[in-house]
Amino acid sequence: MYAIIESCGKQYKVAEGDVVFFEKLDTEEGKKVTFDKVILVSEEGKVQVGNPYVKGVKVEGKVVSHGKAKKIIVFKMKAKKNYRRKQGHRQPYTKVEITGIKTAAKRTAAKAKAEATEKVEA
Repeated sequence: MYAIIESCGKQYKVAEGDVVFFEKLDTEEGKKVTFDKVILVSEEGKVQVGNPYVKGVKVEGKVVSHGKAKKIIVFKMKAKKNYRRKQGHRQPYTKVEITGIKTAAKRTAAKAKAEATEKVEA
């Protein structure tokens, strides 16, 4: 099972257990994060495509860490004009581990199972 989600202006293909690097998110390390902008979900060969997003589907993850990517050099130059500018940049990121993809069918099945266990106990 995998999903394509939209976050930080980009699209990411994620599956349960994946570790994904997003642009910096405002969430503390160890906290849960939920992505509800799900564009596509594929489950056992069945594909659901949203218009623009699939309703009732959420992707849950856990923030592992924050950091900065490798430094890149931005060098601007204009030939014969004595113009040169050198600048470095390190893009901040958030490392997220995907813990689950929740679909509407899974949630209703989980609720039905919980209700069945309550009836048996009563």
